[in-house]
Amino acid sequence: MAAHFGRRLRKGAATTAVAAAAVAALSASQAPGATGDDHGRQATAGASAPVPDPTGDDATGNSPYYTDLPPLNSPNPSPSPSAGTPVAQGAAEAGIPATVLDAYKKAEAELRASKPGCNLPWQLLAAIGKVESGQARGGEVDASGTTLRPILGPVLDGNGFALIKDTDHGAYDGNAQYDQAVGPMQFIPSTWAWAGRDGNGDGKKDPNNIYDAALAAGHYLCRGDRDLSQAADLHGAILGYNNSQDYLNTVLSWMEYYSKGTYSVPDGTGAAPGHRSDDGTPRTTPSTPAEPANPHQGKPGSKDQGGRPSPSPTPSKPGGGQDGGDPAPRPPGTPDPTTPTPTDTVDHLENAGTATAELTATAGDAFTGTISTRAETKAGAAVARVRIRFTISGDTDATFTGGEDVATVATDSKGVAKAPALQAGEKTGDFKVTATVVGRSLKGVDYQATVTERPADSLTATTNGDTPLTCTPGGEFADQVQLKATYKGAVADKVAATATLIKSATDATENDKGPYFKDATTGKAVRTLTGLKTDAKGLLTLPKLYADDTTGTFLLRVTTPGGGTLTVQLRVAADGTATASPSPSPSASAGS
Repeated sequence: MAAHFGRRLRKGAATTAVAAAAVAALSASQAPGATGDDHGRQATAGASAPVPDPTGDDATGNSPYYTDLPPLNSPNPSPSPSAGTPVAQGAAEAGIPATVLDAYKKAEAELRASKPGCNLPWQLLAAIGKVESGQARGGEVDASGTTLRPILGPVLDGNGFALIKDTDHGAYDGNAQYDQAVGPMQFIPSTWAWAGRDGNGDGKKDPNNIYDAALAAGHYLCRGDRDLSQAADLHGAILGYNNSQDYLNTVLSWMEYYSKGTYSVPDGTGAAPGHRSDDGTPRTTPSTPAEPANPHQGKPGSKDQGGRPSPSPTPSKPGGGQDGGDPAPRPPGTPDPTTPTPTDTVDHLENAGTATAELTATAGDAFTGTISTRAETKAGAAVARVRIRFTISGDTDATFTGGEDVATVATDSKGVAKAPALQAGEKTGDFKVTATVVGRSLKGVDYQATVTERPADSLTATTNGDTPLTCTPGGEFADQVQLKATYKGAVADKVAATATLIKSATDATENDKGPYFKDATTGKAVRTLTGLKTDAKGLLTLPKLYADDTTGTFLLRVTTPGGGTLTVQLRVAADGTATASPSPSPSASAGS
């Protein structure tokens, strides 16, 4: 089988800024003199050395992928062949199954709203979907986007592939011994556990559903502060998905191709790829093989095995393969699955110096403290290259940088993994971050964190012209009280405030007579309002005030976290000369 590695991507301007940047980077890497079975193409030299995923949590476990490259001819954006008329190769390759294409575009729209700075193009998702699963086996999905048969990559048992022992008890891949990449976007279970999303709104996160998988891939690619319109971030995101220069080049070539024009085709009729990066060698056989849905599926050279997930592979007999014979040959440099991995040697996790006092932040601010965890053997020695998963739990909207509530980081040479920076949301209170070892059932380490309310240390009343508020008994004040909040001299936005009509300057309990607010739902009198918040300019306008039949002077007090206090003096008089004015130190008692 002819390998498609090393093919040079053809030059040409893409129709999007992202594709243009990608093509420019690839064009700059071209080297003359390349040969091979390129069918008229030049060979692609490496644009840059592969950069490992900095989190240590790649999407696919570097599983095999389809190496087919797009045709030389630009895609026809709107072919309309009659029934039975052969479709030219370029036109066929440009067609994306309707449900699959819809999933990519919906994922792009969601990321445009939730992470606009990422600039994720749906063509990137389509390129990865093409390379990972041939667009879900040419669109073999049902109406909800779920694949008709699960798509599984080879067993990651270290025999020619990465060694990733089971992390999901077979929940996603049906294999309780080793992990396998799952679904049309080929997520390994340990990554899907935190990256999975519900893209079709059915309440489930299914890696075999193209809507869920495409949205998860979009969030995975947009982690951190990535801007995919920049070539460096784009390349880093793709290499994080599968750490191979050839993979990067192949994805970029399909992204460029789809950027020049594509169209939807009926589900199940998409073009199927035929060449794989591992030469198509099957790694697992389903326990109950399913009949292929079309001639391209289930044959050697297809990425998945074409059937439902098999149970855990039969353990090998001592000294031999699964049938007791000679062990299968293992390519040089691949790990021996019988040798303990670094993860196997971890006995426990320890807090690596994170103090609880460091894990407090004001709502909306970044935490200054860093959560660090150390992986150790039973003897207390550090264990490097172990994946540590940090999970946020509790009633909180705090996240790690990039908006995720789960992050996986590999330990360094000192056995320490540092979680990404925490970002406080608007919900206040305590929450927990738990560190666990991916692939092991060991006790985790918990870190308590707290989000405090936004403060304001000063409140000042703003004037509504020179006209005082006026009211007669049983009437309503003609204007509303407005105030401005600041903290250390700066505008204090989104600060919570409480407004209470109090009994006196020395008695801050709620008054039972005099002015009042109206409940927005029932219209009943209320004399304490909570849940108020200042706007982006630090301003807060209170609802209208009303008066009962009691005349006299009354006090309205507004308070905020951080010590901000404003007392407003109100007077209700039968002659209609009542006023409302700020009174930092009022001497009058309510109702006098």
